[in-house]
This record gives sequence, structure tokens and C-alpha cells, in this order.
Amino acid sequence: MASKNPDMIEVNPVDYRDPAALLPTTSDSSQDSMTKEAEHEEVDPKLARRVKWKLDLFILPLMASVYFFATMGKSDLGNAKIAGLTEELALSPGDYSNAATVFLVATVVFQLPGTLLIKKIHPNRQFAGAMLTWGFLTAMTVLAKNGGQLLAIRFLIGGAEAFVQGGVFYLSFWYQYSEYATRGAIVASMSTIAGAFNGLIAYAIVKDLDGANGWRAWRWIFLIEGIVPIAFSFVVLFLLPSSPREVTWGFTEAEKQHIIRRAARAHNTSEPRVELKQIWKVMLDLHFWLFILVSCGGAFCQSSLSNFLPDIIAGFGYSDVNAQLFTTIVYACGCVGILFFSRLADKTNARGIILAVSTVGAVVGYAVLIWVHHRDVRFAATCLVAFSVYPNTVLQVTWAAMSFVGYTRRGSVIAFFNIFPHLFAISGTQAYQDPPYYSIGNATALGMSVLMLLSSIGLRFYLGYLNKKKRENQFSEHAAFMRGKSIEEIGDHHPDFFYTL
Repeated sequence: MASKNPDMIEVNPVDYRDPAALLPTTSDSSQDSMTKEAEHEEVDPKLARRVKWKLDLFILPLMASVYFFATMGKSDLGNAKIAGLTEELALSPGDYSNAATVFLVATVVFQLPGTLLIKKIHPNRQFAGAMLTWGFLTAMTVLAKNGGQLLAIRFLIGGAEAFVQGGVFYLSFWYQYSEYATRGAIVASMSTIAGAFNGLIAYAIVKDLDGANGWRAWRWIFLIEGIVPIAFSFVVLFLLPSSPREVTWGFTEAEKQHIIRRAARAHNTSEPRVELKQIWKVMLDLHFWLFILVSCGGAFCQSSLSNFLPDIIAGFGYSDVNAQLFTTIVYACGCVGILFFSRLADKTNARGIILAVSTVGAVVGYAVLIWVHHRDVRFAATCLVAFSVYPNTVLQVTWAAMSFVGYTRRGSVIAFFNIFPHLFAISGTQAYQDPPYYSIGNATALGMSVLMLLSSIGLRFYLGYLNKKKRENQFSEHAAFMRGKSIEEIGDHHPDFFYTL
């Protein structure tokens, strides 16, 4: 028999396929007890189905509504642009781009606290407060008399909306990995549905309310789209539960305990404490930056599309009124793309390949927009771009949430995914300043789409390489030492945590 390597020690590595084994070992006795139960729980299939059904009924619609109204608040500027805003406030193309840009700047500034403080503030209070704030500010936009006032208001709205961008992080408290992308897709699809709804509202307002009471249509757009989130904020405040341990209605005690165990299996802990040193440690990992590259490319394309879509379609030769209406078709394509690719990712669990495949249509679509000038072909290419670009956010954010574990580490990554990409989103709003074909903007977006494609492929193979290294070192002294630390301390560097590819 071959002699044992003196650098290797005998251990029994925990099965990496059971996430419950990786929960914090430094928590209180009740948490330790729950961990052990989670490891050996025999789940009643009927109970599991009933709990998942109730979560989908109580949690998902509320979070989807929050994102719906947030996206309306973000994209209503594009509809207002061709509804009299630029003429009445005498905005140049650069002034409009700046108004779209300051919104994103504010989102970047407030993103990290807006994500990491979710458990401290409590999700229902944070999301409801944000909705109340941006709804009020949106309604007050009707009082703007010049570009400077519009810039100030848009900055404040962007700051308020930063406090709901952690919604996908909130979903990770409730859903297991095999369910996460589909639920995230339902929430993310609200961005496209809201965009389409904005187009329908703007179409109706421009057609029927333009000039009513002496107001141009853009003022009515902001007033109506400000009042609605104010009203719905109170629904979120009173009905949205803060965490699995704080469910107060709608679930039996057995169902509550099952929810807590589900959360444990998704590497969640009841500890809301933010570990400051963990915030910056994530930036030392190469796979973090590969994720960021994918995210930045997607943010550039999505932001420019949502802010300029009505104007882009008007540039095809459609009237302003019809351009508002045709945006709904583009957003519908984006919604179908989100749901299709996210469901495919959950079914196959091939996260990297699905993410890469989803970007191919964007590469083709932007190429057509650059080199083809036929109106109907350009419109079809825009639909293809939306089908391919909009799934990017939910695919890479949910994959990242599976790849970075621990409250602070996961929360920080999701926050950074809304900070660094928003810097690219800002450049997206600045690149589209050459109407009607927007050749510079589309060429840049094509480059970003290629970047997304190559980065997602590289990320998939790099995570596979990390998994291989962990398997090779399962019985090393270093692995044994690392097993003495909790998932909160070392996150996905735990030797028994393996990345989903």
C-alpha cells in the first residue's frame, strides 16, 4: 500500500451538495439546533409545495409590484421626453442625457447602504419608505420650470430608488437556489412590463390629456406615475414580511419552521450584523470582477434602451404617438426573454452557458441597427435586442447570489452589481446623443454585448477551475483549518462549498 503524504490529513469532508452543513458555527444554540435539523430534515412533500405556493402568493407579488413601480419611475423620463418635456423646458440632447445620468449617479451613491441595511431597517419599512419618497418627488416634477430643477428632482428620485434595488437580495432570504432564477425573473420582468405600461399610459395621456388644464402631456405623466406608488407603499408596509423568522400571518407554525430551514439551506442566517471587512474582501476575487464585466455590459445596454427607446423608435420614422405605443411591443419581447432564459437556467442549472447564449441575440440585433436602415428591420432588431439584453440582470445576479455566500458578502456583491454597472449605465445615457440612428451608441452597445458574451464564458470555466482546485485539496491541512471557520467568516472560500456552473 502506498504511504500517505505527510501533507495530507484524514478528514471526512462534508458533502458540498448539502448547503445546511455550511451554516455559521458561531451562532447561538437555537441556530445550531436549527442547523442540525436542516441537515437531517425529512420534508413532507405536501408541506413543501404548500409553503412554496404561499411564498409565491404572498412574497412574490409584493416584490414584483415594488420593482414595477421603481421601473416606471426610472423610465417615465423617456416617455416624457417626446410628450413635450424637451420643448417646454428647452432641453438640449445633452440636458436630457444629464437628467438621465444624475438618476444613475444617485443610485450609485446610495446603493451599498440601500442593500446592506435591509435587515436593520426591515424590508417592509425600507421598501415602503422608498416608494413613498420617490412617488412624492415624481409627482412634484410637474412643478419643474427648467433643466436645473429637473436635474435636482431626478437625483433625489434616483437616491430613493436605490433603497429597493436590494429586492433580489431579499428574495434570497426565502427561496432555494433551484427556485431563485425563476422568481428573480418574475420580479425582474416587471422592468419590461412597467416599460410597456409606461408606453400605454403615455400613449393615452398624449392622445387625450395633452393641453388639459393648461398642462402639456409630460406633466400628467409624472403626476399620475407619482401618485400610484405613494398609495401602494402602504400595502407593502403592512403586508411584506421582513424575514423568515418574522412571519406573522398566513403561515402555520410548521410552515414557518419549514421556511426557516429552507432559508438555512440557501446559506442564510438570522444574523443581520454587517461585517465591514467582508464588504471589500469580495473585490480580491477574480470571479467577482468577471461577474462585474458581465453586469456592466448589461447595464450599459439596458439603461440606454430604457431611457431612449421612445426616441429611438421615433427615429425609425414613426410618429411620436405611435412611438409611445410601439415601445410596448419591445418591452413585451424583453419580458418573454427574461422568463424564458431564467426558467431555462433553473431547469438546466447551466448558469454560465445560458447567460452566454442569451447575449447572442444582442450581438446580432445591435449589428443590424448599425448597418441596416430599413425601418421595419430596425424595429425587429430592437425587439431582438430587448429579448436578449433584459435577461442579463436576473441571470447574472441570481448566479452571483449562489456564488457568494454569507450575509455581508452576498449583500455586498449584489450592491456592487448595482454600483459598478451603473457607472457604465451612465456612459450609456451619454453615448446616445446622435439621433436619429444613434450609430455611436449602438456601436458601443455592440462592443458591450461582445464583452458580456466572452466574460460569461470565461466566468463559467474559471469557476469550474476553482471547483477542481477544491476537490484536489479536500484532504489538505489548509482545508481542515478552513472547516473550523463559519460560512459568514470565509463565505464561498469554504472548502466544502462548490460553485454552480
